Amino acid sequence: MTREGARRGMSAPMPDSPTLGELARLVGGELRGDADLAIRGIAGLAEAQPGDLSFVAGARYLDEVEASRASAFVVPVGLDLPGRPMIRVAQPHLAVASIMRAFHPEPTPSPGIHATAVVDDSARVSPRATVLAFAVVGPESVVEAHAVLHPHVVVGERCRVGERSVLHAHVVLRSDVDVGCDVVIHAGSVLGSDGFGYVFDGTRHAKIPQVGRVVIEDEVEIGANVAIDRAMLGQTVIGRGTKIDNLVQIGHNTVVGSHAIIVAQTGISGSCRVGHGAVLGGQVGLADHVAIGDRAQVGSQSGVARDVPAGTAVLGSPARPAAEAKRAMVAFGRLPELLRQVRTLTRRVADLERRVGGGEG
Repeated sequence: MTREGARRGMSAPMPDSPTLGELARLVGGELRGDADLAIRGIAGLAEAQPGDLSFVAGARYLDEVEASRASAFVVPVGLDLPGRPMIRVAQPHLAVASIMRAFHPEPTPSPGIHATAVVDDSARVSPRATVLAFAVVGPESVVEAHAVLHPHVVVGERCRVGERSVLHAHVVLRSDVDVGCDVVIHAGSVLGSDGFGYVFDGTRHAKIPQVGRVVIEDEVEIGANVAIDRAMLGQTVIGRGTKIDNLVQIGHNTVVGSHAIIVAQTGISGSCRVGHGAVLGGQVGLADHVAIGDRAQVGSQSGVARDVPAGTAVLGSPARPAAEAKRAMVAFGRLPELLRQVRTLTRRVADLERRVGGGEG
């Protein structure tokens, strides 16, 4: 396994079988055990074999550690595994991510334009960019250094693909889409389709021209089969560092802040605002012109028709404060029992009324 400069965040290539000490230095962890222990790979607790490194998220997994065949472990600060080599770190999952990149670096295709690619004469493609088989780069578009366009990518007119950005197979950028640096867009996503805008003229739905742009800022990752619509006028914007899961729809003129999380099958209507660091769970739906505040959290399958204040958590459809929604869900589960009690009480009250009415009381 060769680990060259493609491994971002590492100052120098790692050997094919790094030592535990080298991995501890890589993640800035506290080493306990043999620094010269060779590590051949990383695996889960149950799957690990001798020579593998595994990781432990907390004390509740100690029984699995006991049964694991791993040679060493990444553990949180404060956790002890007597007699087992380990690396202690403040954030085990972050450390594991760095180690996984060391063992599984991203492939780095050679720069150049494949013979079957189609690049317009007015486009500018850096000699250090990679344009693979059957990719298309349209008029006046720019592909910057170390960007990679995988097979069958289509980059339309007046687009930009920033440095080190990767567009996987069958990604489509319509015209006037600006993709920043260090962006990853997974297979089948479409950026810059027309926004869904129509006006009824009394007999038919007349299309409103969609002539705006899409701007994807640096370090964004967009999952497979995501649709991000161009603005009617102005811009649809995805902020720096935001991560978007598969099968997400983002409507025209929506602005998503930095470092937001948008989970699979979420649908965002036009002209919404999603704040910095906000989290939208799976299958969330936002009505048009809704604002989600900074660091707000919207639980899975919530339907949001009104603004959500910054720093709050909502859940349900219609969305309400999460604590209130959870109480309602618990109460809903008790409805059959409560209905039986109401029927019983209703019969008892009716019986009492008959008795009182008949002079028995």
